[in-house]
Amino acid sequence: MQRKNFTEVVEFIFLGFSIFGKHQITLFVVLLTIYIFTLIGNIIIVTIICIDRHLHTPMYFFLSMLASSETVYTLVIVPRMLSSLIFHSQPISLSDCATQMFFFITLATNNCFLLTAMGCDRYVAICKPLRYTVIMNRGMCARLVCGSFGTGLVMAVLHVTAMFSLPFCGTVVDHFFCDIYPVMKLSCIDTTVNEIINYGVSSFVIFVPVGLIFFSYVLIMSSILKIPSAKGRKKAFGTCASHLTVVIVHYGCASIAYLKPKSENSVEKDLLISVTYTIITPMLNPVIYSLRNKEVKDALRRAVGRNIFKQMGSLCQETFSPV
Repeated sequence: MQRKNFTEVVEFIFLGFSIFGKHQITLFVVLLTIYIFTLIGNIIIVTIICIDRHLHTPMYFFLSMLASSETVYTLVIVPRMLSSLIFHSQPISLSDCATQMFFFITLATNNCFLLTAMGCDRYVAICKPLRYTVIMNRGMCARLVCGSFGTGLVMAVLHVTAMFSLPFCGTVVDHFFCDIYPVMKLSCIDTTVNEIINYGVSSFVIFVPVGLIFFSYVLIMSSILKIPSAKGRKKAFGTCASHLTVVIVHYGCASIAYLKPKSENSVEKDLLISVTYTIITPMLNPVIYSLRNKEVKDALRRAVGRNIFKQMGSLCQETFSPV
């Protein structure tokens, strides 16, 4: 009977933001605007880091990887979500749902461990400055990035395999994308094992990086407090402020979304939290790193200046060239 129920369900339908009724068009405009800023911000960050040799350092290499990951992460979720605000009750096949969940988990986990790698980079830069270039060489940076992505792949395979081995009876997903809990609710059987897997994976993905980052910052703060001048302490802490801000926002949302008790679940709260970590947080990252980071702002000015002078040079050549 379970196998029969499983094969009968071939697609899901998202409820999305139907609870907002006539306000969905307004919501569409707001979320589309945020999404465009997110894409533009992350693309600018990646482009500036690639073209400006002053930013060819491990810290900005990790930042470019984070921005690239978050760009793909939003592409996996947001376009279909925006489409559902205009064209209601759009179906998604089981295979497409599994694919979306796979990439969502892979990239979300990848982002968590990339933030950890950035924390380790700050630890080495401040606590072991004389050995920084030796420790954080290209090989080490590549291994940290590959390790982050590989961990995401393992977590995604574990989650998706366990989830889509379940027989499904329901077809209406009370969400705007194939997130873990909303899909799990549609199963015909007891999902205790899947819930244990989810808590285990979520705890690993949240607590291990947070623990490593916390330990790194304890050592960082200890080293900063030993710097004799106030200016030196301020400069050292300034290099960590952007990363620390992103970490607090990112892990705060993830903890609320995946570690809260089931008794506290509600559709409105879940949608709000999901919008925060799928759209708002990816938008905040480029904003925080560009507004609080002097090197990025200087690189932006250099890039804009070069383009202006190139355009002026081309215009002058066209104007004064002999006919």
